[in-house]
Amino acid sequence: MLIEVVHARGHPNITGTHRSTLEVTRDRTITKAADCIIAVGADKGSASLSGPFKSAAARDDAFISCTIEAGGFRDTVTGWGSREFTFTVEDSMVFRVSNYVCGRTVMIHADKPAARLDRRLIEALAEGNKATVELTVEQRERPKPTFDLLFQEK
Repeated sequence: MLIEVVHARGHPNITGTHRSTLEVTRDRTITKAADCIIAVGADKGSASLSGPFKSAAARDDAFISCTIEAGGFRDTVTGWGSREFTFTVEDSMVFRVSNYVCGRTVMIHADKPAARLDRRLIEALAEGNKATVELTVEQRERPKPTFDLLFQEK
């Protein structure tokens, strides 16, 4: 398993309400319209992740975990890598529920977007706390698609 740690911070305009992505940006400030951004001032974007991490994540059997911690709260998002990952964008990284890939994408088929993160964590980020984003990648057999999730009770 490979581990990559990204240091960032929260911002008063963080709302974490986007329903299909979450994003960590190197930008220092955001507006409330940036509802997918959960941390700013990151010390890395997708392009500056380590070579070994990018190589391991750019595979269809890459299982990726992203744990965000701030203000004593934490939440984890898991998903998959793709051989289509390019890691070419320096200013941000995006974690997607969908399978869309661009130069910022570091996870697809994520099990939750920003809107489903622990709201206490989002509040801590909105208070401007320091944030740690820990990414891990390991190779696993990807499960076959299923419609079971459509029929689960909430």
